[in-house]
Amino acid sequence: MRMLLVGAGAVGESILRILETRDPKRNWLEHVVISDYNLERAKEVCRHLNHSDRYIPEFVDAHSEDDLIALIKKHKCDFVMDAAAPFVTNKIFDASFRAGAKYANMGTWSVPFDPPQYGIGLENCYKEPMTKYNFDRHEAWAERGNMAVICLGIDPGVVNVFAKFAAEYLFDELYEVHVKDGGNLTIPGASEDTVSFGFNVWTVLDECINPNVEWNKDYGFIVDRPFAGEEEFEMPAGVGLNTLVKIEHEETVTIPRYLQKYGLRRCTFKIALDDNLVKALKVINALGLRSLQAVDVDGVKVVPRDVVAACAPQPIDLGDEMIGKMCVGIHCKGLKDGKSRQVFMYQPFDNQIAMKNWEMQVVVAQTGFGAAVAIELIGREIWKDAGVFSPEYFDPIPYLQIMDEAGFEYGIVEMDSEYKTVNDKKIMAQIYKEAAKAQKETKNALKNGRTARI
Repeated sequence: MRMLLVGAGAVGESILRILETRDPKRNWLEHVVISDYNLERAKEVCRHLNHSDRYIPEFVDAHSEDDLIALIKKHKCDFVMDAAAPFVTNKIFDASFRAGAKYANMGTWSVPFDPPQYGIGLENCYKEPMTKYNFDRHEAWAERGNMAVICLGIDPGVVNVFAKFAAEYLFDELYEVHVKDGGNLTIPGASEDTVSFGFNVWTVLDECINPNVEWNKDYGFIVDRPFAGEEEFEMPAGVGLNTLVKIEHEETVTIPRYLQKYGLRRCTFKIALDDNLVKALKVINALGLRSLQAVDVDGVKVVPRDVVAACAPQPIDLGDEMIGKMCVGIHCKGLKDGKSRQVFMYQPFDNQIAMKNWEMQVVVAQTGFGAAVAIELIGREIWKDAGVFSPEYFDPIPYLQIMDEAGFEYGIVEMDSEYKTVNDKKIMAQIYKEAAKAQKETKNALKNGRTARI
């Protein structure tokens, strides 16, 4: 596979670092073009990868489909990984289609009305709902015999695979999937006013301030105000209690698309956000600084959001100073063996391990890992079909197997339920049975020993 990486940011670099360890002999990943609007950044990533001839830096303006197509053809790339800012993702998607290259991204572009109308139905709130642009073109990609896979990362991405696994193997009927993104990351010594963006600033501004979406089988999509639906949830792996709120995220669209046939009735997404970040986002929104409409400042046209994105603390600059873990997973509810069951399947990642092993802060490394596993499956033609898909479409087992091989750990917590109560009793009954057997064998041994001495 010859890959064009569009976007040489922190996540793009983390993807390449992980792929390098997965395929050091170029068995399936032959060549990578690292492209970015900032050519110096693309060159820097090549230096970080030891200037291997496997990697070539290139300038690209991802606003231009023609430039993207020319770059794909120049290097004979058959796969495009979109790690660029969300506002150019549709351009990269279309350029890949026109050039005949497979395509993948980590998230999609959405455009809400201004002002949005909250309530039932995406059509009243969004000019362009998340994933619609891509899925609307499924038939065109299928007719070409080409494949696009959207929403690869940790969430969306890994959690979508978890949801498919739960539907196939953990439940007879899967009623609810609630994606939960939390952690206990802190920056020792940070002031009480510190604002940290753990991910791409553009992405944070969009998904946190856009109207959030949940899905309900009876009502369809329900759109709510930013940061609604606050709840507390105990995260495993030593992370602890998190306060979560709803934000816009693709899982609430993709999971119902593929898992309704398993009995799905409800899907939500919630995340833990730092109080200072929430306050900052609300102020940015209230002042109109999230706008994409250029304003005149002393004769100079500037886009407010570009200014915020340039001035805000960058996620690539966060690293050793952070301690703690991220924990991202799915809280599933359904039926198993005729009894109600609840599980939480999750992926934990420690920041110190991320920095030691990958030289990347944990949010970046976790996202890069999720994408890298999927890229490997595409490159090895394990994930193979024609059309536009998200991870729930595919067999989850190969993905989980690579996670195991790569040390990208995950876990399953069996939560209190009828199923757990019955299973616990079965386990205890087996323990009692084995204990009684052992006691009987001990008594017989003692008896036989006394008989032998007589």
